[in-house]
Amino acid sequence: MRSFPSFAAAAPVLVLLASCVAPPQQSAQPAPPQPLPAPAPEPAPAPASMEWHDRPVAAGNWTYGPEAGGTAARYGSSPAAPLLILRCDPATRRISVTRPGAAQGSMTIRTSYGAMAWPASGASGAAPQTVATRAASDPALDQIAYSRGKFAVEVTGLAPLILPNWAEISRVIEDCRG
Repeated sequence: MRSFPSFAAAAPVLVLLASCVAPPQQSAQPAPPQPLPAPAPEPAPAPASMEWHDRPVAAGNWTYGPEAGGTAARYGSSPAAPLLILRCDPATRRISVTRPGAAQGSMTIRTSYGAMAWPASGASGAAPQTVATRAASDPALDQIAYSRGKFAVEVTGLAPLILPNWAEISRVIEDCRG
């Protein structure tokens, strides 16, 4: 019978083979760090768009509540000094949009659906106001309620007013439609 060399006889040969490795290479010294290039100057900001839908909304909140002869939604930092009032007169089924400040001519309402110019008149009282009145069935009121996030109210002689279209607007419209 033929005999095979045993593992014990082959072990020294394997140890000698395993020890045959190349000596470690000397690593080159790392190059000194290169100075970083100066950052590119920031590009000048694009000029602010003058489009109404790019402007921020006026500071404040909508409040809704009953008042003598109907309901109203008021927008502003304080309900006592609103920037805009939407008021429902259920007896006549008309909605008035009131803006503090005296102006004559028209009140332009801008929505994501387009712009509409409504006849406006001055109203006397404790403070001058500009008022535009519409029938509650006017589809333009739906355009305000469903405008994409906000709408604008512009009256000649007064600063444009950008407002969010929150649920209070729809509540006043629905109150007048019955």
